[in-house]
Amino acid sequence: MLKAISSHVFLTHRLHPGLLDVFARAGAQGVELFAARQHFDYTSRAHVRELAEWFRSNTVEPFSMHAPLFADQEMGRGGAPAVNVIHPEKARRIDAMDEIKRALEVAEQIPIRFLIVHLGEREDTWSLRALEHSITALEHLRAFASPLGVKLLIENLQGDVTRPAHLIEILTAGHLPDIGLCLDVGHAHLGDGVAPVLAELKERIRSTHLHDNKRDKDSHLWPGDGTIDWNETLPELKSAPQTPAGVLEIHYALGETAEAVAAKAAKAFEKMD
Repeated sequence: MLKAISSHVFLTHRLHPGLLDVFARAGAQGVELFAARQHFDYTSRAHVRELAEWFRSNTVEPFSMHAPLFADQEMGRGGAPAVNVIHPEKARRIDAMDEIKRALEVAEQIPIRFLIVHLGEREDTWSLRALEHSITALEHLRAFASPLGVKLLIENLQGDVTRPAHLIEILTAGHLPDIGLCLDVGHAHLGDGVAPVLAELKERIRSTHLHDNKRDKDSHLWPGDGTIDWNETLPELKSAPQTPAGVLEIHYALGETAEAVAAKAAKAFEKMD
């Protein structure tokens, strides 16, 4: 299991080489870049070049990138709409896909393996239209990502559209064998439970988001600080047909210092051995 961490833990800071050094000190083998303009400005050539140079000089892999959730600098707090590729309005769907493609262009300089994609928002409901829009969006983004050497992974969310059975239906109906899944363990714990979700999706899981909660809210705590059974979960993940990466996705609102992130990430990585 590749030991990786998402830059989401530092979302309130501009991502710079010093913060990537923190991940390296913790023993991370890979990093997931969280595409939020105030944090990782994928539209800035200078910022992309700065991070690309760090990865070229270090053994840590730019494993994946989380697609943008908002196109502004405030994560939607100023009223900007969410990036939603299955929105009922065609113009909104097009805008969302264009924003994700802007982010994907970083792969020209930073060789990410996977792009983590959200399908819809929490209030979106499952329907034939949601299925059609999901397949169309994935086909469109796959065509853009493939020449860049990037594969798409869909994340299970808390909304109806990405329930396990619906994810399988999207991939099956769309004939999308090259698109996998990113199992968000915390989201699974809040829904049907980690074990049943993992069992249903196991064949298609290529990466994970590892974080904990007390089954009350999406807290993104460090593994062990909530109620997930990690002694059961980690061995099951490792037994998947294609052992997925273990990507720590810890909430920035915890306000961890760089020193705390390095220490706690190192401890979490030990559990993945």
